[in-house]
Amino acid sequence: MPLLSAAVWLGAIAATRLGGVAYLLVLAVAVLLGRRARAASAGQRRLFAVVVLLATTAVTVTLLRHDAVRGSPVHALAEQRATAEVVATVISDPRVVATRAGPRAVVRLRVGEVSSRRHRLEVGGTLVLIGDPVWTDVALGERVRTVGRLAPADDPDTAALLTDVGTPYRLARASPWWRASGALRASIRDAVAHRPPEQAGLVPALVDGDDAGLPADLQEDFRTTGLTHLTAVSGTNLTLVVGALLLVARAARVRSRGLVVVGLLGIAGFVLLARTEPSVLRAAVMGGVALFAFGPDGRRRGLRALGVAVAALVLVQPGLALAPGFALSVLATGGIVLLGLPLAAALGRWLPRGLAEAVAVPTAAQLACTPVIAVLSGQVSLVAVVANLLAGPLVAPATVLGLVGGLVGLVWPAGGRLAGTAAAWCVAGLVEIAERGAALPGAAIGWGSGPVAIGLLVVLCLLLAVALPVLVRRPVLGVGLAVLLLLVVLGVPGRFWSRTGPWPPPDWVLVACDVGQGDALVLNAGPRAAIVVDAGPEPDAVDDCLDRLDVEQVPLVLLTHFHADHIDGLPGVLHDRRVGAIETTSVRDPPAGAELVDRTAQEAGVPVTTAPFGSTRRIGTATLQVLHPAAPAAAPTRRSSPAGPAGPASDDTDGGAANDASVVLLVEVAGVRILLTGDLEPTGQAELARRLRGGVDLDIDVLKVPHHGSSHQDRDWLTSLHPEVALISVGADNGYGHPAPAVVQALQQAGAEVRRTDREGDLAVLAPSSGSPGGRVTVATRR
Repeated sequence: MPLLSAAVWLGAIAATRLGGVAYLLVLAVAVLLGRRARAASAGQRRLFAVVVLLATTAVTVTLLRHDAVRGSPVHALAEQRATAEVVATVISDPRVVATRAGPRAVVRLRVGEVSSRRHRLEVGGTLVLIGDPVWTDVALGERVRTVGRLAPADDPDTAALLTDVGTPYRLARASPWWRASGALRASIRDAVAHRPPEQAGLVPALVDGDDAGLPADLQEDFRTTGLTHLTAVSGTNLTLVVGALLLVARAARVRSRGLVVVGLLGIAGFVLLARTEPSVLRAAVMGGVALFAFGPDGRRRGLRALGVAVAALVLVQPGLALAPGFALSVLATGGIVLLGLPLAAALGRWLPRGLAEAVAVPTAAQLACTPVIAVLSGQVSLVAVVANLLAGPLVAPATVLGLVGGLVGLVWPAGGRLAGTAAAWCVAGLVEIAERGAALPGAAIGWGSGPVAIGLLVVLCLLLAVALPVLVRRPVLGVGLAVLLLLVVLGVPGRFWSRTGPWPPPDWVLVACDVGQGDALVLNAGPRAAIVVDAGPEPDAVDDCLDRLDVEQVPLVLLTHFHADHIDGLPGVLHDRRVGAIETTSVRDPPAGAELVDRTAQEAGVPVTTAPFGSTRRIGTATLQVLHPAAPAAAPTRRSSPAGPAGPASDDTDGGAANDASVVLLVEVAGVRILLTGDLEPTGQAELARRLRGGVDLDIDVLKVPHHGSSHQDRDWLTSLHPEVALISVGADNGYGHPAPAVVQALQQAGAEVRRTDREGDLAVLAPSSGSPGGRVTVATRR
């Protein structure tokens, strides 16, 4: 069964990545298996035939789904960037993301009608709406009408993006079921609203996956300690909620078929509470599969159940094949099925059964997931098993009490707050575990995300999976391994590994700060001095990054253009630091952003000038050359007041003109050549390429990928730069699909090591040393 499910999974991946060419790949596999079938038994031949049939089915289902999206009239209108009136149903809870134009609401819609260019169409499909924060007031299940501009989406399952939207006009309320679900979610939040922010945000996340109020610092600590699964909808959530419901039913003398009905109603209620999204279905199925592993004949039954679950889920929702969450769920469940039982049996030789299983389950799941986690985050957590072991006893009471607080709060708010307080006391322990675990010197070690590094990690994990049940059979070896891990976590051998040394590394030349969806780049200009290029979307994030780098003097702040995700963090750069000057682009677009920079600089007493096009100068240990944009002939270079324009303003509404006016810098620090490109788009990239042709030497080591890796790139030009390292400054779960997979793939195929702040946090580019392979630059991460 695992082989059959792998055929479905790989078929869906091939169809998504290769399109119709995937059929040729399946044909090649069929030919290869056909040759082997001549010497195979009848049973093996049937297995080969089923493998080919399922792979072909997966390819066909995936391509038909993608063709249905691409063939939709909505997709055609999006290609033309048409303005349309849309009637649709809200199918996700709105969430707020930081963008270059300020906070924006992101919500998914199921289309019913589209009117554009005097045509009215009744169509289906999914839209992702990016609009004013007023859209956070819409409720799941509501039917709404609005007008906006359609744009292409990178996600093959999404027909289009809907931007520049107006306010929603509500046509119909959500069904009573969705309204009841929304009321319960709100009641859960209200039950803990009086508690500290970490506790108030964590309880709803545990109960129903509502992590909107979870502080960013706590999310980071949960990632470092391997506890992120607690804040997402998982099989654990469903098991705890439904299990508590069944206990109540038993106490009420419900028996036999009545318990089955109660269980089914509990599952349906949980799905309504946690939302009918693929992740909820996936979590429920994987939670059920894991239960098979600890029953009679657990390994065989568990593997069969896992195979059926994977095949069914991918065929129903092909998009899951490339979803990291799906891969982590499958690997964690597979790890429990394959390694959990033998590891629990080995530990059970000298530990109580319950404690042995409590150690074996998180260990098996974490070991299986480690390679994928390293791909996503660039690190390997060393405290995940211990953190999950300590957190386990607190999760169940916190989840159940949080749900009780929400239910009671619907009819008795004071009683709901009482239960919510008890739930908050439980999650206070989880917060303490995450914060203290993440603060340990060896909580995680940096690990490359390239093919060689991940391949090596896979081999190490496989070897450890085979050896671990043998090693822990005896208490001396088992305790010895635990002590060794403890020494590593406490940082005793940490000095021997440069990646886990103090932050920042002593030979850093550039740091891309993790500021969410925006840019904030720091160039080393000497001891406690740095040049800051862009300031990100909010002050605290860039201020914290500069504090971590021990930067006290900033001789120059250069703002590439005036979008919010590059300038709104400026007060954080100015906070408690000596700043010499601020330079900007000559194009004051959007005007409100330019005025904000002027006002902020004036309050701080820092002069603002236009970046001098064509100039080359040395500031501290860095050499800077301004390559773009060429200054307008009539534009003055000095602004002494907020009202004093330094260049033309644009009435462009989609941001293209402002992006193409981004200041582009060629920087050299400690022999490392770096190209910083702001949000330059294809038009600006082509203009820059023409201007530099036969002129400036663009033999660079590091490229800051333009516009957060969006799909709007001149890929031929980018790949022609042949950088060793490509940095993408981007926010996690942003609503734009940044970075575009095609851009990342093109850079990797051109030989670049692509690193991302959303997955790895702060990224430090290090000068080549005698130990660097081939004298290449390297990248260290803070996570």
